[in-house]
Amino acid sequence: MIRKKYRSMPALSFLSLLFLKIFFFEMGMAKNSTSIIPVNVGVVLDFDNDLDGKIGLSCINMSLSDFYDTHGDYKTRLVLITRDSKNDVAGAAAAALDLIKNVEVQAIIGPTTSMQANFVIELGEKAQVPIISFSASSPSLTSIRSPFFFRATQNDSTQVNAISALVQDFGWREAVPIYIDNEYGQGVIPYLTDALQAVDARVPYRSVISPSATDDQIVSELYKLMTMQTRVFIVHMFPSLGARVFAKAKEIGMVSEGYVWIMTDGLTAEFFSSPNASVTNTMQGALGLTPYVPRTKDLETFRIRWKRKFQQDNPDIVDAELNIFGLRAYDAATALALAVEKAGTANLGFQKANVSSNSSTDLATLGVSLNGPNLVQALSNITFKGLTGEYLFDNGQLQSSAFQIINVNGNGGREIGFWTSTKGIVKTLNSTNSMTAYSGSNSDLSTKLRIGVPVKDGFNEFVRVTRDPSSNNTTFTGYYTTIVFNRSQYVDFTLPYTESGVSMIVPIVDNNSKNAWVFLRPLTWDLWVTSFCFFIFIGFVIWVLEHRINEDFRGPASHQAGTSIWFSFSTMVFAQRETVVSNFSRAVVIIWCFVVLILTQSYTASLTSLLTVQQLRPTVTDVNELIKKGEYVGYRGGSFVQGILLDQLLFDKSKLIVYNTTEQWDDLLSKGSGNGGIAAAFDEVPFTRLFLSKYCSKYAVIDPTFKTGGFGFAFPKGSPLVPDVSRAVLNMTEGDKMREIENAWFGKQSNCPDSSNSVTSNSLSLKSFWGLFLIAGVASLLALIIFMVMFVYKERKVLRPLNSTISIRRKVSNFFRIFIQRDLKSHTFRKSGLDDRNGTSLPTMGAPRPSASSVQTSYFPGDGDQSSTEFVDSSPDSQTSQEVVINIDQLTNPNQERLAAFEVEHDHN
Repeated sequence: MIRKKYRSMPALSFLSLLFLKIFFFEMGMAKNSTSIIPVNVGVVLDFDNDLDGKIGLSCINMSLSDFYDTHGDYKTRLVLITRDSKNDVAGAAAAALDLIKNVEVQAIIGPTTSMQANFVIELGEKAQVPIISFSASSPSLTSIRSPFFFRATQNDSTQVNAISALVQDFGWREAVPIYIDNEYGQGVIPYLTDALQAVDARVPYRSVISPSATDDQIVSELYKLMTMQTRVFIVHMFPSLGARVFAKAKEIGMVSEGYVWIMTDGLTAEFFSSPNASVTNTMQGALGLTPYVPRTKDLETFRIRWKRKFQQDNPDIVDAELNIFGLRAYDAATALALAVEKAGTANLGFQKANVSSNSSTDLATLGVSLNGPNLVQALSNITFKGLTGEYLFDNGQLQSSAFQIINVNGNGGREIGFWTSTKGIVKTLNSTNSMTAYSGSNSDLSTKLRIGVPVKDGFNEFVRVTRDPSSNNTTFTGYYTTIVFNRSQYVDFTLPYTESGVSMIVPIVDNNSKNAWVFLRPLTWDLWVTSFCFFIFIGFVIWVLEHRINEDFRGPASHQAGTSIWFSFSTMVFAQRETVVSNFSRAVVIIWCFVVLILTQSYTASLTSLLTVQQLRPTVTDVNELIKKGEYVGYRGGSFVQGILLDQLLFDKSKLIVYNTTEQWDDLLSKGSGNGGIAAAFDEVPFTRLFLSKYCSKYAVIDPTFKTGGFGFAFPKGSPLVPDVSRAVLNMTEGDKMREIENAWFGKQSNCPDSSNSVTSNSLSLKSFWGLFLIAGVASLLALIIFMVMFVYKERKVLRPLNSTISIRRKVSNFFRIFIQRDLKSHTFRKSGLDDRNGTSLPTMGAPRPSASSVQTSYFPGDGDQSSTEFVDSSPDSQTSQEVVINIDQLTNPNQERLAAFEVEHDHN
């Protein structure tokens, strides 16, 4: 009994203490109830089939309960008057109008959507009632610039930089926004486009989907996106429409490898607050952005309390999760409670509008809140630490926070990084704000790029496809596409990474034939003819310059012609026996000997090469020659070269033969055109290089007949990857990598002679010597001209007859008669006696005394008497003929001048 009694004492004590606490609490409440001032606050949310509205209201109620539990000394208490906007713009406007006009609320929390907020803000501006929305995020609401609107959530424009940073980090060059066709969807698009363009990402198309779109309309729009080259999509719409879009995209295969889906924070927060396996299964691998909320102990405690309270108030809703909208609602209610207390309660009434009583519109009779400006001022200066972090309004906008990047994986999300306005994308973000740099290349996500490989039989050095039968995996090495104009009309090419052009490959043969006429081959026919003509010309020049003063070039006409030609041709071996005495002749001979020296030395070298070195020459050097002869030619199967041969070179289609491997190529060329083979093959430079690396000793390349762009990478028209890949190609071609690739393709070819050096022609042409001939010809002509001028001037008296009636023919005859005679005034004849080559003394001027019988007098008719007297020795036994000219300058009589020319011929035994 005693033990039982003592056990009951603690129970009695506990009940006593509890009773006393309740008693004094009730007494305090009764005492303070007279000093508490209720303040009406409206709440306009969507409660009809909208989970966010119910979550928001529950968080607002818990916020005020928690706030006044810790601020029991505050004189004001917010009294919530709720209205259902029924998920309608007009419903939200009617609810706000009712709260302002009939209830005279001091502020309104809500509405839910940006479209609803647009008109409600106008009502708040007119009645000077602050509007606080924790979910209306469209940037277009900022343009209203109402001081009575407070956005207690993130502006959608703050996340566009996070999206563009994500696109830039992964190297995506294009992105297509898919958004809902209303103010919520359209408001962010200009900001998103600008942000993407700032990181060099194009927006080639904007996909707009109506809120009331049917499944067929959604599928039709998605198929349109499939036809485009862009595979990065940014989805910005209501969760209900977004779930349908992802479901249809999953059905048609767009939620798979090769596609990238990025969700804005509105979609991300909704899907992860109420995870649904059927919904998340349609968006596996998608990326999502959601505002970052630090995980604090207060937050986790509140989350547990809220879940328990929400399930009690809404037993029909299962697995609801607290989302960012609920947290924003909680903090918005806290901010409003603080502001109401700070603004005071002196002017809680409304000033009625001064209108006639018969006004039929509610807006005309709308009053103006007297406490509104004070409340706006208080809200603008509120700062506190809420569940979402530091809480502060800047020009009516909530201070932006970091964004969390989430990857949909399984039935939930996996955190892969963060974005901040100061650091960009970071890997980690802890409480001390220390950040680790993040790169998309290091994440578990990878950029997908589908590549088409043009695989053909043969020529595996360029593209090789290997299939592993055990794993069924296919390995590709090497990619290429030839850049040509007609293809550029359908695709965009990068810069080429190989040589360009289409060349002709022909067999080469040894042209070293040792026949009897091989000595003629060192010089071309034009050089032979030119050389022969110059030998004759130089002989003539030397005769002209020497025959009047040099006994070696005197004698009968045939003897003089033979001597001149002999002298000229003997210069080839420098064996000329005759001497030249004229300075003009010496100058001509020196120059001509120099020409002959170079010509003979070149001839000797070329002939030596012909007789000793293997001479390789192509069997064909001209495409037109192939066409004229009707030769068969080959080309690689599937190559665009066929079009060149048929359409541009106009080959007969029946003369074209296809090859697919280097072995077939070699076999066709080896057979020749008349034996079932081909006379030449046409192919691109890289293929000809590959072919010659194997058969370099048998074939030669003829200069490219057509230019092409070379090998490059092909992309769809307008692809943003083209400049990036082109820069990578330039970087590769300027370094050692391209040399390694060419060695892998063609080998080092150290044992292959250069075909351009092997295929040569040893015949020397006039092109190589025309300068020498020009110098010799000019020098010879100049010597002739000077000689003739001096001759005419010297013999001017003799050549100018006194009788002007003498015919031209007679004058010319007289000129040549003097021209072919010896110039006895020359220093070579100024001796007392001249010896011939046999030592016989030659007569000097006036030595012979001709007999009367040997004198002949010729008279030239004209003005006055003019005679010419020739003294001729007509002895039949004469062996040597010596001509002596006696010029009588003037024979004077009273009437006229006379000119007598005497020719004396004297024979010496």
